[in-house]
Amino acid sequence: MATISLLTFSDGRDFVAADIDDFCRQKEGLLRQAFETAGHTVVAGAQPVTSNEIAVAEARRVAAAGPDLTVFHYPVWAFPHFTMLAATATTGPLLLASTIDPVQPGMVGLLAAGGALDQIGRQHTRITGDATDPAVRRRLQTTVTAAAAVSGLRGSTFGRIGGRPMGMYTAASSPEVWIDTFGVDVEEIDQWEIVRRAELVDESRVATARAWLEKHAAGVHYDGDKLTPETLGRQIRSYYAVRELIDEWHLDFAGIKGQPELTNHFATMDVTEAFLNDPYDWDGPKETFVCSTESDMDGALTMQIMKLLSGLPVLFADVRHYHGDLDVWDLANSGQHATWYAARSDDPLENLAKTHLYPEVFFFPAGGASVHHIAAAGEATFARLSRLDHRYRLQLTKGRFVDLGHETHERLARASTYEWPHAFSRFDAPAEAFLDRFGANHIHAIPGDWTEELRAVCRLLDVDVDDLESTR
Repeated sequence: MATISLLTFSDGRDFVAADIDDFCRQKEGLLRQAFETAGHTVVAGAQPVTSNEIAVAEARRVAAAGPDLTVFHYPVWAFPHFTMLAATATTGPLLLASTIDPVQPGMVGLLAAGGALDQIGRQHTRITGDATDPAVRRRLQTTVTAAAAVSGLRGSTFGRIGGRPMGMYTAASSPEVWIDTFGVDVEEIDQWEIVRRAELVDESRVATARAWLEKHAAGVHYDGDKLTPETLGRQIRSYYAVRELIDEWHLDFAGIKGQPELTNHFATMDVTEAFLNDPYDWDGPKETFVCSTESDMDGALTMQIMKLLSGLPVLFADVRHYHGDLDVWDLANSGQHATWYAARSDDPLENLAKTHLYPEVFFFPAGGASVHHIAAAGEATFARLSRLDHRYRLQLTKGRFVDLGHETHERLARASTYEWPHAFSRFDAPAEAFLDRFGANHIHAIPGDWTEELRAVCRLLDVDVDDLESTR
C-alpha cells in the first residue's frame, strides 16, 4: 500500500475562503476516504491552502512523510500561485484532482494550476470527477499503483554483473541517464565474483538444493557430459554466490552477462536467473528478485517496473520466432523464465512438476542445466523499454499465452531450441507493426492487463508510450 500526501487548494480572498471552507473540507473527506478505503495511508494538510505561507508550510509538512504520491486537490477555484509555491516544496509523482461542479469551479482551478505547472515542466497527472464514482476511484487507484512503482524505483540500485554482452547496444544504457530519468544507480560488478564466491559455498547447501530439484522437477536429465551432478552443483553454487552479491551490494535488481565467458568456461546462469525471478527456491518462499540475462539493463528495468506494479514474477524472453500460420510468437530464452510460469501456481511443486532440467545446448560448452517448461495459458501484458533517438519509450501490447495442446507445443519447441523455456503467445499488436517498430530482441510480460498502470508510470516518468497495437 502507498503513502499519499493530500493538499486542498482554495481561494486567496479571506471572505471567499471562509464561505467555502466547509465545502472544501467535505470534498477532501470524500477523496481521502477513497484512498483509505483502498488501504492507503493519507497524510493531509491541516487546512485548505488559502495563502502563500500556508501553501509552503503545509507542502513541507506533508512532504516530510516521504509520500509515494502527492495529491493537489481543487474542489473550488484556487489561486494558481499557491500550487506553484507548494510544488517547490514537493518532489516525486504529482496528481491534480478536481470535482466537476457547475457551482464551484474546481475544474477551472485545476486547469489554471496544471497549465502553470506545464510552463515550468513539472510533470503531473490529472483526474477529474466525483471521488465516490467507481470509475474515478479506479483511475485514482491506477495512478497510486503507478506512483508507488515510480517511488520504488527512485533510490534503488541495479547490479550489472559482467557488462555489455556480445555487442548488444539495446542491453546497455548510460548510468547518468538512468539516475536522471529513473532515479536508479548502476553498480558494476565483475563476473569473476560469481566464480570466486561459488567455490566457497558449503557443499551441504548444494546437496540439499540438488536433491530438491531431482525430487520435484519433472526430470533432471543428466547426460554424463553437459549436465552432471557436478555442473548442476556449479549452477547452484552460482545462485548462492549471486544472492551473496545482492546482499553485500544492497542490490534491488540485477543482470548477469553470462556470454561468452561464463557460458564457455564456467556454467550457464540459467538456474540462477530462473530461481532469482521465482517467488521461491529450494530453501522456501522468498521475494522475487528481478534478474535479466545478458545483463540487459533496459530489460531488467522494464521487469522491475512490472514487478513493482504487480508483485508477480516477470517473464524475460527473446522474440524467437513468429509462426505466421498460427499467429503465434515463440518467446524463448536460455532457461531464463521463472519456473512459476509453468503453472502459475502458488505451490512451487505444481510448477516444478511441469519443469525439466535439460543439458545445455551447443552454444554453451561449459554446460549445466537449461530450465525448460511451457508457459501456462492466460491473458498477459507485454512491454519493453527501448530508446528512439536517445529518448526512452515503453513499447506495449496486450495479448495472451496460449495453450495449443501438447503435440503442437512439442513440435513448435523442437523447431527452435527445445531445451529452453517457451511462452507461446498471441499479441493484440499486428505482427507486421510489431516487427517494423519493436526496438529490441528481448521482451517482457506479466499476467493480466496492466496497460493503464504502465501508461500512468510513463506519464509520471515523462517517458513516451508506443502502442504497438496501433498501425500508425
